[in-house]
Amino acid sequence: MAKLKLALYWAAGCGGCDVAVLDINEKIVDVAEIADIVLWPIALDFKYHHIEAMEDKAIDVCLFNGAVRNSEQERMARLLRAKSKVLVAFGSCACFGGIPALGNFTDRAEIFQRAYVEAPSNDNRDGTLPQIQTKVKEGELELPEFFDTVLTLAQVVDVEYFMPGCPPPTDLILKVVDALATGQLPPPGAVIASDKTLCDECERAKEEKKISKIYRPHEIIPDPQRCLLEQGIICCGPATRGGCGLRCIKTNMPCRGCFGPPMGVLDQGAKLVSAIASIYQTNSEEEVARMVEEIVDPAGTFYRFGLAASMLRRKRMQGVTHEEDHH
Repeated sequence: MAKLKLALYWAAGCGGCDVAVLDINEKIVDVAEIADIVLWPIALDFKYHHIEAMEDKAIDVCLFNGAVRNSEQERMARLLRAKSKVLVAFGSCACFGGIPALGNFTDRAEIFQRAYVEAPSNDNRDGTLPQIQTKVKEGELELPEFFDTVLTLAQVVDVEYFMPGCPPPTDLILKVVDALATGQLPPPGAVIASDKTLCDECERAKEEKKISKIYRPHEIIPDPQRCLLEQGIICCGPATRGGCGLRCIKTNMPCRGCFGPPMGVLDQGAKLVSAIASIYQTNSEEEVARMVEEIVDPAGTFYRFGLAASMLRRKRMQGVTHEEDHH
């Protein structure tokens, strides 16, 4: 039987998803037995023109990690879509925008101003900013266009499967490898994770207690047997899909939501706000105001991984529609 053709690509992300593939350890040999890797920029020296020369649908499966932040990543998303039979949004950034999508609370001009002009480590007195094209004596240099809006992979091209996680856990990666080997992939559109919420899978004791204060994780040593949310630590479990193996919870740390919203939830952040509001004990507007002050980073708390895929999506840009705001 002919080997599968496998591609892996890294867009706007930290690289952890590529490392997660290596974390399957000796099982990488099993992958090599069933598939030839035709693109993996972090590990192998393939060029874009090698992919462009392939026939359409020549790649059996592409694991695309990272959000779409610039024109090069958008081009590769469209190219790999054309060349791949199955395209997998691999990791939280590809699925939901991830940490890069927190940039949607601002825009390109503000990001460039901070990164290249205002940052204390800079020595850029002329305020020079990156340009898409620059002429030098050797010719013309070109950089990818940096978009105002970070996009999920599915906002750019059609996607068959979604594998969430920051990064995806090795057991889910191996589950996909086994499905590839046996030809037993789930129906298109499936999320390779649990259909339950993380709370449904969590074994900590839940007493349906109200809370009167919100703690940051470093401010309290929580009881490892009790629900973290009922101890006043914001845990995203009620608004997050399960299937991660409770890795954070088992180290006595709260869920941060990297598996995205569970089935039937359109906006993970709104769902989490609702969950917290339902257990917070308040008797006055002053106490509500105090609760708001206790949530030090609302954007990073409620939309740490899912802003690009949320109902908010980004801050409003004057006179620009959602369909054109990334150009």
